[in-house]
Amino acid sequence: MDEGDRQSGAAPEGTGRPRVVALGGGHGLAVTLSAVCRYAGRVTAVVSAADDGGSSGRLRTWWEGPAPGDVRRCLLALAGSGPREKVWADALDYRFSDRSGELAGHSLGNLVLVALSQTTGDFVAATAELAHLLGVTARILPATSEAVELCAEIGGGEVAGQANVAHSVAPIRRVWLRPPDPAAPAEVLAAIASADQVVLGPGSLFTSVLAVCAVPGIRQALAERDGGRVYVCNLRPQDPETAGYDADAHLAALAAHGVAIDAILCDQSTTVGVPGPAAALGAEPGPRAVRVVAAPVAGPSGHSHDPALLADVLARLARSDDLRPV
Repeated sequence: MDEGDRQSGAAPEGTGRPRVVALGGGHGLAVTLSAVCRYAGRVTAVVSAADDGGSSGRLRTWWEGPAPGDVRRCLLALAGSGPREKVWADALDYRFSDRSGELAGHSLGNLVLVALSQTTGDFVAATAELAHLLGVTARILPATSEAVELCAEIGGGEVAGQANVAHSVAPIRRVWLRPPDPAAPAEVLAAIASADQVVLGPGSLFTSVLAVCAVPGIRQALAERDGGRVYVCNLRPQDPETAGYDADAHLAALAAHGVAIDAILCDQSTTVGVPGPAAALGAEPGPRAVRVVAAPVAGPSGHSHDPALLADVLARLARSDDLRPV
């Protein structure tokens, strides 16, 4: 983990800066958090808990809890830059080599999160303890503290497991979780309800963003808001998960899964493009217009969002009266 990528959190509360919740997982959520921490006064990350690949997948064969991998990535992305925090961040980012026996391939951070969960009896508490150790001031919360499996309808059949869904060649029709009604932590629901802005994406549409929104309580909490819900569209299709997808296809997928948003942020220079000005999202009773925001938010390579550019646009949207909750 590059020290320059680490942001310990947001400005202290009481500074007049907005309260922001970011939903997702993987690299996309880390980019969003890096952007949000530049303008927010309170930051909460709600992280997908369905990862079943690599170290997380092996741990879940015996541990009945959420996948620790994406939570670990967020903690490391927000770790403080002091000498103590850097030592711990580097250690927790360590992955055991192929010569490490049964530990081969495991991330130390994943093992520590599971161990803390066992000793504290709560994954949310374990995450908070590790955040304190790393000097993270933002709150990092799992979408659910339960063990869940991501499932998808693909073509005419069903695929189970996030890794299998992500690598399926046939078009994904919908995703859901098994069990179908895992509880969201109370802290997650309270954060979504009280936030000035909720940012979804960028990242893997089905296996990160919609994997979080598949938790019924989270989807309902989003629907009950009066505004401030922004979807950051990917810069390009993600093969094979969203091969051929444009911005309109992203909106359609959100609507099909009952996910309500108020604005979609796109970079018009990318292959995903920008939806038409009359874009509508039917996640709530009756179609409702979605504000389309086109702005240069891509980094120099065009493969990922630039945190500074993304922060500028999201900060302006957070101040926009028509996106702020009443």
